[in-house]
Amino acid sequence: MDSLLLILGFICMIVGIFGSFIPVLPGLTASWAGLLLLYLTKAVEMNYWVLGITFVIMVVITILDYVIPAKGTKKFGGSSYGVWGTNIGLIIGILAPIPFGVIIGPFAGALIGEMMYDSKDHKRALKAATGSFLGFLASSFINFLAAVIYLGLFLSVAWKFRNILF
Repeated sequence: MDSLLLILGFICMIVGIFGSFIPVLPGLTASWAGLLLLYLTKAVEMNYWVLGITFVIMVVITILDYVIPAKGTKKFGGSSYGVWGTNIGLIIGILAPIPFGVIIGPFAGALIGEMMYDSKDHKRALKAATGSFLGFLASSFINFLAAVIYLGLFLSVAWKFRNILF
């Protein structure tokens, strides 16, 4: 049973790393589930502090996934229309069955929102939409770093108990 939990945990870790770039996959949530599966094995002693801290980090980063693109829009001169457009576009991009909807949605939402605010200033609208895209890239990078750190934690704990697990 421990070997099955270990294999499933490692698969979750890989899904988490891919999920930091592919928005359809549950990124950091999958990585945390992999850590949980590792700690559910009989060989590894349950460490509630590690699981609790990594859970809080996962929740904060997941929330930031929705906040960072909007902040990027604002940082690049977007109005509240652009910020709302980014958030609405992000939700539509997640739900729409189109490739790269999570990337296109916030960008298009920010662009449309800024065009609604001031239809004559195309340059400013494009700049705000670019800020939304850069915010998405920053959010993906943060997700990737956290997923790699979780993988490192997983591997270090699994290595420590390799004689019992394998």
